[in-house]
Amino acid sequence: MSRLPILLTLVVTMLGSLAGPAMAQSIDEKVNQIFANSTGWFVSFIFSPFPGTSFPWIVAWLVVAATVFTFYFMFIQFRAFPHSIALVKGDYSDPDDAGEVSHFQALATALSGTVGLGNIAGVAVAVGIGGPGATFWMILAGLMGMASKFTECTLGVKYRNEYADGTVSGGPMYYLTKGFAERSLPGGRFLAILFSIFCILGALGGGNMFQANQAHAQITNVVGDYPGWITGVIFAGIVFAVIVGGLQSIAKVTEKIVPIMGVLYVATALIILLVNYDKIGWAFGQIFGGAFTGLGVAGGMVGALIQGFKRAAFSNEAGVGSAAIAHSAVRTKEPITEGFVSLLEPFIDTVVICTMTALVIIITGQLMVNPDTGLYMLNEAGSAIATVDGNSGVALTSAAFSSTFGWFKYVLAIAVILFAFSTMISWSYYGLKAWTYLFGEGKSKELVFKVIFCIFVVIGAAASLGPVIDFSDAAIFAMAVVNIIGLYFLMPVVKRELESYLTRLKTGEIKRFKA
Repeated sequence: MSRLPILLTLVVTMLGSLAGPAMAQSIDEKVNQIFANSTGWFVSFIFSPFPGTSFPWIVAWLVVAATVFTFYFMFIQFRAFPHSIALVKGDYSDPDDAGEVSHFQALATALSGTVGLGNIAGVAVAVGIGGPGATFWMILAGLMGMASKFTECTLGVKYRNEYADGTVSGGPMYYLTKGFAERSLPGGRFLAILFSIFCILGALGGGNMFQANQAHAQITNVVGDYPGWITGVIFAGIVFAVIVGGLQSIAKVTEKIVPIMGVLYVATALIILLVNYDKIGWAFGQIFGGAFTGLGVAGGMVGALIQGFKRAAFSNEAGVGSAAIAHSAVRTKEPITEGFVSLLEPFIDTVVICTMTALVIIITGQLMVNPDTGLYMLNEAGSAIATVDGNSGVALTSAAFSSTFGWFKYVLAIAVILFAFSTMISWSYYGLKAWTYLFGEGKSKELVFKVIFCIFVVIGAAASLGPVIDFSDAAIFAMAVVNIIGLYFLMPVVKRELESYLTRLKTGEIKRFKA
């Protein structure tokens, strides 16, 4: 472990020896070009539309799955909401149960992987392309996605591996293998390997490079422009210092950072909404109107729907299978309890935080409207809504927050850094568990992945937003393709667990440990 600081020092020295800003800029451009050329085919396949339409098949895949699980479990996301809160509070937690972390720590770790720059930059992308109406579809996707999250996290705990030293490994790769074998279904091992490959790509992309990229964008918005690799090297060193300690180290950090960054961001948004309270009704009118008419945005209603579902899926990851890895480590002997806890994630992440971000962007007038028609104006390319200063991504959100109070951009910069950092350390764990599933457990094998992960932090900060966000989406959605196949075959297992638990809860066999 002592070798990595030396490695980082060598990297910084080597990069620092490159003379002048022009040379530094050429490094960023070269990294971006190589990255875009290498991943374009993968992105095109994942987001290819149905023939004769502009509707990506992957979006329909997620929407249909969330709908199926919602009806199959009879709207469990609403029925179980109060009990989910009680579980997070620890009312039913037995300290003697197997596992590494508490319900709250598991939720915080998983939330730190989902409540991130997808809520800040991703929402801005959705609203910037699909208009305010994208927010409606984002909220709907979040509510439906709660059922997907419930299903996958229950299976994650049920089929996890528990080791003699008290550590555990779980997630889709384990329930695909063990669950399929238990039900005498073929192909489980193949799907598990495929999922693990996509999970590693997702960890390096959406859980890493996208975070570093947008964190650098926000930092330069505050302090001025400088080469992205510098941000990358600093982040890589800090991330490694945390992830080298394993899940318990990650959980201890995330259970502190997630509440702080959540309160900081939500409080900031609430202040802006209160200052502009007279526009809230109008903003919701734009959201509902745009959801079904498009209000002149690129793609109309379908464009709003696609952007809303795409951004919601990227933000809350329901159906992707990533959160099942974090929740698998919880201390419990009842798999269904973690399903209950996990369904809170899409609600917090998408229904609450994403909606507040969208409202701030809409209310502060960042999207340009044609005064004659009342419709939104498109940019010169006709691919997105024109904004006041031509901003997009995290810069658009930053402009919206700063329009009320100029110093809010500094608060947002802190939030962005915390969001990016917490998401990266959580996704490092997801990627690590996929890595060890493929290559086996062991300190040296884990260290190899951790070093690779930190290298990609530098790459992400140096590449431009376009290729990074495209690759991030594609890798994470590819995980969902494999994971949802498994969920369809294994959802009867979850239903049996649910019915058994609710019966025992009703009879008092499931005991409350806190009054």
